[in-house]
Amino acid sequence: MKNLIFLFTLIGLLASCNSQNSPKTIYIVRHAEKQLVEDPDPELLQVGQVRAKKLAQILENQEIKHVFSTDYKRTQLTVQPTAQQAGLEIQSYDPSNHDALVEQLRSLEGNILVVGHSNTVSQLANYFVGEGEKYEDLKEIEYDFIYEVSLEKNGSSVVRKLYRDY
Repeated sequence: MKNLIFLFTLIGLLASCNSQNSPKTIYIVRHAEKQLVEDPDPELLQVGQVRAKKLAQILENQEIKHVFSTDYKRTQLTVQPTAQQAGLEIQSYDPSNHDALVEQLRSLEGNILVVGHSNTVSQLANYFVGEGEKYEDLKEIEYDFIYEVSLEKNGSSVVRKLYRDY
């Protein structure tokens, strides 16, 4: 009887340690509108600053536990209001290594915000689509999409919404 109790306790402990499939929502967005200058690392336009604040309002009650951004000013400035609101540090990631980022996202507890670029956010969302229709890269003028990735114990799903849907 003691061995049976020990076995069930051990199984329960191991299952609780596996956060690989812990339920969470990952919000993936492109950086807000950037300045159109020759600088390879431009800051946000005024409208982009407004969008960054709107993103923080949208996510205010979503219990964001982690925020990720590339090392560009435009992505950092987009995620900054949400990170400040949640009292979180911005974690940097390499947009050319989605495999490592996806593995990290799957292992974390809690809801997550990831800010990327027109040619990376759809690709990142596609990791979670499964057999469904894949998303194409965003056009240079598209800033208004939010990908909501729902991770559940039995799989994942992705819904692409507009800021105005919130």
